[in-house]
Amino acid sequence: MNTKRMTRSVWGFSSSILVAAFLFSFLPAGGLAAQDKPEKKARKAQQQKKQRKVPAAMKPVTDVAGLPRVLLIGDSISIGYTVGVRELLSGKANVHRPLTNCGPTTKGVKELEKWLGDKPWDVIHFNFGLHDLKYLGPKGQNLADPKAEGSHQQVPIADYEKHLRAMVARMEKTGARLIWRSTTPVPPGAKGRVVGDSVKYNAVAAKIMKERKIAIDDMYSFTMPRLKEIMRPANVHFTPAGSKALAKQAVAAITAALKKRSEPSGK
Repeated sequence: MNTKRMTRSVWGFSSSILVAAFLFSFLPAGGLAAQDKPEKKARKAQQQKKQRKVPAAMKPVTDVAGLPRVLLIGDSISIGYTVGVRELLSGKANVHRPLTNCGPTTKGVKELEKWLGDKPWDVIHFNFGLHDLKYLGPKGQNLADPKAEGSHQQVPIADYEKHLRAMVARMEKTGARLIWRSTTPVPPGAKGRVVGDSVKYNAVAAKIMKERKIAIDDMYSFTMPRLKEIMRPANVHFTPAGSKALAKQAVAAITAALKKRSEPSGK
């Protein structure tokens, strides 16, 4: 072989190795195997999601034949007392709830039909309010400062009334006894909400319920004297003991409704 040609071949081969080595130096630590990391992370996250324990309140309930059916509708406050209500009514009623935080009335209007399902209900205990009256930022930021420019309530009170009336009309068609649960207080320091707004929204709801002759479970009045005792500081949510107290309050209202329903003229 010609010496010059051989030299060029060797030089070309060496150059290729140098280029490959240069390019390889830019790969992530661990080389090509690092490319699999995002996929592995995604698989791991999916497995962890599956392994997360489902809260007891969000587990479907299998009916005990012959017992009346009760539906709880509400946000995280109702999620907090769902298990307590089930325990207190064990052997007396099948207590269900939508397997979600029912949120504001805008969500209720969209999803109520699904929550009601196709089986009969004896009692429906329901609430909307804390999500309606909370403040969002100009770009929808959750729990915005009510005093900040562009902040607005998620559902203005006029729309709240309109949505609530529509849902009440639909629930009345089920033939169940309805119980409105008044919205619990906004304590001082709670983020994204204004103290006293629960009173305003409750007044609108009370007007509708009185017109429709619907029972009111007044959890607002029940909670107000016990704010420091059963609510978390500067937070609309309740302590575990507080949720148990609300469960007892709800059960008293539900039991009264079931009793009336069992009377000859009750419906």
